[in-house]
Amino acid sequence: MGGPEEDGLALVMVRTCVYTAGSNLEELKANILEAINLYFEEDGKIVGQDDLRISLDLPQFFEFYKVINASALSERIKMNQSLLAQYISGNKKPSSAQVQRILKGIQQIGRELAEICIISSKIQDTKPKQLASNP
Repeated sequence: MGGPEEDGLALVMVRTCVYTAGSNLEELKANILEAINLYFEEDGKIVGQDDLRISLDLPQFFEFYKVINASALSERIKMNQSLLAQYISGNKKPSSAQVQRILKGIQQIGRELAEICIISSKIQDTKPKQLASNP
């Protein structure tokens, strides 16, 4: 390939001749907005963050979100691990029902993570305290 998509995400809008890339989703969104707004500048059109909708296929999603363990996800959504691996590698194309099943599992994990609060506990001094001796 040899393009920017090897190191991150890429956007190509052939009809409008808009091209951009980003190393992460936030950078890609910012670059998309900049590129599209430059393209439409003469028309006076302004595209905002709310106008963007980023869609990824399964191989792109799992390439970008490597933190999600496909094996653990397959157990969670009760899908054969080998089948999910084939979807992720692009060797098999999932049906829309299978994509929805996977997406539902991923979104459930996202909701659970969003609700988590992590507390830090103060480490107690583990040395035994000495009692003051009376003279």
